[in-house]
Amino acid sequence: MDELFNKMQKLIAEKLEIDESKITLDSSFRQDLGADSLDTYELVYAIEEELGVSVPDDKANEFETVRDAYDFIKSQSK
Repeated sequence: MDELFNKMQKLIAEKLEIDESKITLDSSFRQDLGADSLDTYELVYAIEEELGVSVPDDKANEFETVRDAYDFIKSQSK
């Protein structure tokens, strides 16, 4: 994958304390990765800090899969 996905994968693995290899673009934060709403909030905050993007709360609540977050961040960094 690309550099953005690699950074996201590392952040997600660190925050959720899981192996990076379990994280794919199609992984669901809740079902596949075991994140709860607090985990999701902390992930969004970490992504904002690390990648320098701003994610509105209403948008962050729409992130079901890693791809949802990835696509949004990708669209903001152009």
